[in-house]
Amino acid sequence: MAEFDTIAKHFIQTYPHDFARFALQRDDIEAVQVIESEQFTVETRRTDSLLHVCINGENALVHHEFQTTDHPAMPRRMADYIGRLTNHHGLPVFAHVIYLRPNAGRRDPGYYLQEHPGYQILVQYKVIRLSQLAGQAVLDGAFVGLLPFAPLMQPPAGQTEEAWLEQCVARATALPLEGSVKADFLAGLAILSGLVYNPQTITAIVSKEHLMNLMRESSFAQYLAETIREEIVEEVTKQGIEQGIEQGIEQGIEQGIEQGSRERAIEALLDVLEIRFGLVASNPLATRIGGIGDVQRLKQLHRAAIQVPSLQAFRHLLDADD
Repeated sequence: MAEFDTIAKHFIQTYPHDFARFALQRDDIEAVQVIESEQFTVETRRTDSLLHVCINGENALVHHEFQTTDHPAMPRRMADYIGRLTNHHGLPVFAHVIYLRPNAGRRDPGYYLQEHPGYQILVQYKVIRLSQLAGQAVLDGAFVGLLPFAPLMQPPAGQTEEAWLEQCVARATALPLEGSVKADFLAGLAILSGLVYNPQTITAIVSKEHLMNLMRESSFAQYLAETIREEIVEEVTKQGIEQGIEQGIEQGIEQGIEQGSRERAIEALLDVLEIRFGLVASNPLATRIGGIGDVQRLKQLHRAAIQVPSLQAFRHLLDADD
C-alpha cells in the first residue's frame, strides 16, 4: 500500500493540525509539529506518521498508523511501536490505527493485553474505521486536510455512494487553492477512492480528460509515474519526453485506482479462508495470497475458497494454478 502511505503522509505533513484534531476529537491543541520519519526508525519499520503536540501545557506525541487490511494483526505491533516511541521520546503517546477499507479493522480490539498473573501488561490505542464516520463534516470544512479521505466515509442518509463520490470530487474541485495544491487533493482523492469504488465508477464521475488536466501538476501523479518510469522509457524516446511523462502520470493514477481493487479482492479472499478454515495472518499461505497481483485470479480463488472442502484442498488448487 505504498501509494496510500504516500498520500496519507503528505496530507498529515501538510495539515498536521487537522489530523491531530480529527484523531483526538478536540480543538485545544497547540504547537503541532511534524516529526520527520528519518528522525525515528524502528529497526526496519518506520512509524506511519508522528506529530508532536501541546495540550493544556502538556507535550505529547500523536501517532497515526494507516491500514487497508487486517493483516498483519495490529495489537502486538502497536504495543511495540508505542513502547519504542515512549522510550525514545519520553512523552505520552496517543496512538491511532486508521483503517481505510470498510471491511478492515472489525476485529481490532484497540489494545494489547498480557494476562500472566503478576505480569499483566495493557497497551491501548484507538481504532478509527473511516467507513463508520460521517463524512459531511469533512466536506463542510471541519478538517480540510482529510478531504481526500472523505469518499471512504459514510455519505449523508439517503445518498447513494456514487452521489457521495461525485459530491466529494465537486468539493475538492471547488477548493480555493492554487492549481498544484488542488491537483494533489484530486489525485489523492481519486487514488484513495479505489479502495471502495471500482475504476469504472471513478472514471464515470471524473472524466479522464478532466482528471488529467487537473492532475498533471500533482506531486502524487508524478510520484506514481516515477514508479513505472522504467516501463515506458522506450516510449518516451519514441514519442518525446513530454508525451511520455503525461502517459506515465495517467498510468500512475490508474495504477493507484486498480491497486484499491486488488486490496479489496485480497481482503475478501482472506476473510473467507479465515472464517471457513481459521487461516491466520502469520500463515505463509496468507503472505502468498497477498503477493498475487491479478485481480481476476483473486476473484476466481475467492469463489474456489467458498467451495473447497478444506484448506489443504485450496492450497493444492493454488499450487496447480502456479
